[in-house]
Amino acid sequence: MTSIKSELINGVLKLTLNRPDKFNSFNREMALALQTQLDIAKQDKKVRAIYITGEGKAFCAGQDLSEAIDDSGPGIETIVKEHYNIIIQKLRYLEKPVICAVNGVAAGAGANIALACDIVVAGNSASFIQAFSKIGLIPDSAGTFFLPRLVGFGKASALMMLGDKVTAIDAEKMGMIYKVTEDANLQTEAFELAKALAEMPTYAIGLTKKLINHSLFSTLENQLISEAHEQVKAARSYDYKEGVNAFLEKRKPVFKGE
Repeated sequence: MTSIKSELINGVLKLTLNRPDKFNSFNREMALALQTQLDIAKQDKKVRAIYITGEGKAFCAGQDLSEAIDDSGPGIETIVKEHYNIIIQKLRYLEKPVICAVNGVAAGAGANIALACDIVVAGNSASFIQAFSKIGLIPDSAGTFFLPRLVGFGKASALMMLGDKVTAIDAEKMGMIYKVTEDANLQTEAFELAKALAEMPTYAIGLTKKLINHSLFSTLENQLISEAHEQVKAARSYDYKEGVNAFLEKRKPVFKGE
């Protein structure tokens, strides 16, 4: 049984974390398999959007602790540097939209991988937990980077230090995630969103994502310069020409992500 199930559907690469008996907690094999799938998504022009969810009752419980404490295992330094850091970088530098459907608990690294995605939709029974402080660790997988930017410095500090469980409804209210839906409708609604994005001008969406990343470190003046540069690139794309022509011809555009 593969730890990451992958399927290309209507331009969407659906990736399912598939260790349901372990609440989809990460071990080395699953971490490297997810990295491989993200590399495939980057290179394959048929992939216009990426959809990540979990098999079974949980999205992801974070790190498989039995591996973390195994004397013959990879060790914490390798787990952080070679597993999670690389996953986060691949998610953010992939210039295609990444949609995450959180079905159940997202804890520790599982929560922070979800928050590193572009759009997060959660079922109403889902929850997010910065569980690290419960076992004497610090939030990794860019948790200390993204969470303060999503919910504010004070709220993020409390959530990371106290390890409080955040319901999906509260996560939406505080701006941590995009949307909550009924559990029974989660996969349908979130995947429809992914399919809609895959039909959009994904070249420009990729440039937008690049600019969002850049804005995290940029001044206003530098951001304006970057926007001008990327806008010129977007205006040279097939999608821009198709979008304008479709508008003038009063028809639905057919974008290619080029």
